[in-house]
Amino acid sequence: MRFSHLALLLLATCGRSGAPDLAAYPAEEGLTRLCNNPAILGETVAPISNGACGIEAPVAVRYVSGVRLSTPATLNCRTANTLADWVANDAQNAVKKLHSRITGLRVLASYACRTRNSRPGARLSEHALGNAIDIGAFTLANGVVLSVEEDFRKPGKEGKAIRALHESACGPFGTVLGPDSDRYHYNHFHLDTAEYRSGAYCR
Repeated sequence: MRFSHLALLLLATCGRSGAPDLAAYPAEEGLTRLCNNPAILGETVAPISNGACGIEAPVAVRYVSGVRLSTPATLNCRTANTLADWVANDAQNAVKKLHSRITGLRVLASYACRTRNSRPGARLSEHALGNAIDIGAFTLANGVVLSVEEDFRKPGKEGKAIRALHESACGPFGTVLGPDSDRYHYNHFHLDTAEYRSGAYCR
């Protein structure tokens, strides 16, 4: 099914909340519902084991809550479920003032066997466990693209919307990093499901 046809179907099956009626949401050819969650579409992946890195039951996610990922994101189910819930609720609410909806996520990274920020000797990254996804931009139904790199520090509605997206992820995700955190995150939001006793870590 072409993306344009999928978008029309989602608009036709939206309830009063604005979320798609996922019971009527058909799987794209070759895709299946994942993680016992009808909001997640993609493919199952063979277990990944690479030293300290790996995912016991990985999934390659293509759509979450009706939103298309630019490239399949390899994640564990806990992180995929968190992403789907955040997109359907918090993220969509964050862009309401733009009178549109998120239809696409530009994925810059998901599973990767590496240390934090790929620094030698650093602790293992949450990416290495399937707990993390990096998002560089959000495409809206009206054609607007909210870019982390280009819009995060801008005034106006689009700047406010992408900063609201960053804030909305704090809580659903255990770690939220963006351009204010360090030089490694100037162009994307790092979202992961690590848990901390003190609560979510957001910068």
